[in-house]
Amino acid sequence: MPAEPNREVHLGEATGMPLTSEHFRVITTAVPRPGTGEVLVRNRLMAVTAAMCTMMVAEELPIPSYRRGSPLWGAAIGEVVAAGPASDIEPGALVKHGLGWRDYALLKTTAVESIEPTDAHAPGALLSHGAPAWAALRRVARVGNGDTVFVSGAAGGLGTLAGQIARHLGAKRVLGSTGSPEKADRLRRELGYDELVMRNETTVTNQLRLAAPEGLDVVCDTVGGEQLEAAVENANTGARVALLGALSGQLGGDGLSAPTRLDSALLIRRRMEIRGVSLRDHADAEREWTRVFVDGLTEGAFSFPHTRLYGLERAPEALRELVAGEHMGTVLVEL
Repeated sequence: MPAEPNREVHLGEATGMPLTSEHFRVITTAVPRPGTGEVLVRNRLMAVTAAMCTMMVAEELPIPSYRRGSPLWGAAIGEVVAAGPASDIEPGALVKHGLGWRDYALLKTTAVESIEPTDAHAPGALLSHGAPAWAALRRVARVGNGDTVFVSGAAGGLGTLAGQIARHLGAKRVLGSTGSPEKADRLRRELGYDELVMRNETTVTNQLRLAAPEGLDVVCDTVGGEQLEAAVENANTGARVALLGALSGQLGGDGLSAPTRLDSALLIRRRMEIRGVSLRDHADAEREWTRVFVDGLTEGAFSFPHTRLYGLERAPEALRELVAGEHMGTVLVEL
């Protein structure tokens, strides 16, 4: 068994938004010993996501929320360092699981997913946020040839992949929103966005009208609020709107809601579809996306924009920086 102690990041006593250091506590515990059918995993890489903020301040969610005084969790990749009796996974194997935010994770073998040798060269890509975007754009919004697609929050971990997915599925034009000229330039140059609207400049509605005079066929929304209102106002008859996040509430609200005013008469006249998207309704989407993404990375059809920070102690700060929009793409923490 490893001699070093095990550090875990727990939810602290602070409540509400914005996130502060008081929302987190780093606890040192003994390294657990695997029992029958269990493995001990030394975490090597974990992802932080905006959804974690909501899980820290909300209790009634479609997924379990974090609890004060208990460890946080989230997607991680690690190496099996010890296996209990009746375990079918050998030490040395790389696995993906859901117990990040700690040095060592004790898991049932049924709770880990072995990483194929062909995927091991780029394990960080297996922590991408592409699966929700894949489900939203392929299954819910049904992007097809010739569509004009708008992605709000285009520079985030989900948005940087959503634009590529839309193009992969046949979109003719892909537009996005972001908060800085620097990010807008990268989204155009590196990720193939045709036009970007700036959330801090003139109204998003007018910017979208100028950027897409033909109207929007598909909206992939991760922000809510004004940007969702503007997208709906500029949407075409029969447009499909997939809701994936509510970042406006996390940035400027209580972290629990993102109030948005929509004209129901307009929705009816234009026969629009609006649907919230959760992977709970698309259990196989992650596996399907992983294969598409890994193959696309190998062939050069996809890229994986991400930021990598180092050390478990940096994870709380990484989450605060992500919500503040300081990074582009997926945010990973190497442990």
